[in-house]
Order: sequence, then structure tokens, then C-alpha cells
Amino acid sequence: MTVQELAGAGGEALEVWIDQDLCTGDGICVQYAPEVFELDIDGLAYVKSPGDELLQAPGATTPVPLPLLTDVVDSAKECPGDCIHVRRVSDRVEVFGPDAE
Repeated sequence: MTVQELAGAGGEALEVWIDQDLCTGDGICVQYAPEVFELDIDGLAYVKSPGDELLQAPGATTPVPLPLLTDVVDSAKECPGDCIHVRRVSDRVEVFGPDAE
């Protein structure tokens, strides 16, 4: 599924999470979407809440704002650790990332 198909399909609600066990700390995700991702003092990337709070709990998710969808998807595609997962909120199916169908 392409970004355009997702955006055009009624703007399906998506969420993103990072598997810190696989994160290499390169910070590519932060370069693409600093509104969504942040590197912590441990050198690993985490998602941020809509209120800009760093979410450090394992498996923590945050909504993907539609205007940032392309940036978040590009982050998942370019991540050297292959650790960024973007999935639909409705059925939790991964649409971009290492486990995407």
C-alpha cells in the first residue's frame, strides 16, 4: 500500500512505534520527523506523544499526524535498524516497517 492510497482511503488512523532492541541510534528518523521521533540520552530513538512528551515504555505508540505521514513512512523505509513500525489503529496491521504485509 502506498502513502497516497492510505491518505486517500479516508485518512486511515495510523500509529507508530519503535523497537528499541533493534534501534541503532543513527537518528535518521529524527531527521525526517522530529515532531514524532526523538533520541534520548541512552542514544536510542523513541516516539513522542502529541504533547511532545518522550514515550519510553517498551512498545509505546503515538498517532501519525496525516501531514507527517510521508516523513514517518520514509523514516521506516530508511531506518538501518529496521525498527520503526507503522500500523493501522483499527486492526493493528502493520502497513509500513519490517513486519508489513
